[in-house]
Amino acid sequence: MSNTRKPALGFIFVTLLLDVMGFGIIIPIVPKFISQLIGSGLSNASLYSGWLMFSFSIMQFLFSPVLGSLSDRYGRRPVLLTSLFGFGINYLIIAFAPTIGWLFVGRLLAGIMGASFTTASAYIADISTPEKRAQNFGLIGAAFGLGFIIGPVMGGILSQYGLRVPFFVAAALTFINWMYGYFVLPESLHKRNRRRFDIKRANPVGSLLQLRKYPVITGMIASLICVYIAGFATQSTWTFFTMEAFHWNEALVGYSLGLVGLLMAVVQGGLVRIVNPWLGPVKSIYVGLAFYCIGLVMIAFAPQGWMLFPIMIPFSLGGIANPAVQGIISNEVPANEQGELQGALTSLMSVTSIIGPILMTGLFSYFTGKHAPVYFPGAPFMMGALLVVTSALLAKGTLSSLKHKAQPVAEPHNLKNVKTEVEEEILA
Repeated sequence: MSNTRKPALGFIFVTLLLDVMGFGIIIPIVPKFISQLIGSGLSNASLYSGWLMFSFSIMQFLFSPVLGSLSDRYGRRPVLLTSLFGFGINYLIIAFAPTIGWLFVGRLLAGIMGASFTTASAYIADISTPEKRAQNFGLIGAAFGLGFIIGPVMGGILSQYGLRVPFFVAAALTFINWMYGYFVLPESLHKRNRRRFDIKRANPVGSLLQLRKYPVITGMIASLICVYIAGFATQSTWTFFTMEAFHWNEALVGYSLGLVGLLMAVVQGGLVRIVNPWLGPVKSIYVGLAFYCIGLVMIAFAPQGWMLFPIMIPFSLGGIANPAVQGIISNEVPANEQGELQGALTSLMSVTSIIGPILMTGLFSYFTGKHAPVYFPGAPFMMGALLVVTSALLAKGTLSSLKHKAQPVAEPHNLKNVKTEVEEEILA
């Protein structure tokens, strides 16, 4: 197993990279694409965007635990390939969509099939030793970051040839990804670690209830919810915010997201491997949340568009916390329940995804609309900062009880004695 661990990590990294590139390509053109379909401005288009994310999330909430449990029964590879194929069909439906209703059809399908990151997380857990899981989970952030370096920039450039072109390219990348996985990606879950499929454990409510078995996770649920919802300040409104407040075009939006992706890759793919062992998981979480909050506040009140680029540095440093949290949560669970755990966490993210986009796009629409008491397009980011502060306060009790176990060390192998808390794309 040790001889195949590095190649397998390479396979899953490339798979995730291509998946994120396909998603990133379409982001810069979504506001104008929706505006074109509904015949209205950015303020109204943001509301439709929120409901599109809602439709995706409600399906993901219902089906992610099913796919997670199926991956525990039949293996990660077939579930991952099915998910990728479904995403490819989703992009084609949107590319040909004649009305806004077809966008909802595409997002519903994507939500049903949206288990790529869930299964990838379980895949990494399968092939990682406990002391290496935090570092290997950082590859998810690195793939996400690199995908966002390339994808949005490509989307901004491709939009010059038509608003639908990026969707066709995203579909092509996703099907290439599927073929790559079909011919190259090996199975990671040994048959001896597989478990019987139980529909009672695969339903979304049952999946969430399974989290009660793990005290660390249960104690951090409220904190996780706040962090997840805060993330939708950027996920739901960044393109609308920059176009409304600073009149950016698709290309500039793509470049800004490309910079965010680069910083994410540096932080989660490299910096975390130094900072996490040095600070220890508890301090890493506090430091990460502090940077995250500072970044959100600075974005909310930025008076000029160019300022967003240096602000992205403290904002991206918020990613210090995520890989350590994922690794410790994963270490609480036996090998034959990793898929169920990741499915449950995805279901939890989906619950917040039902709330987050509606909340953040609603705030943006309200504070940029005709009847706003004050014009404040940065309102979603300020709300995000308040939620991060709330998350830190809620986490304080649980983290304090674990702090005596956490030893800031110079050697990564000591991390295996540490247990801690919480997560982030959907991300994502």
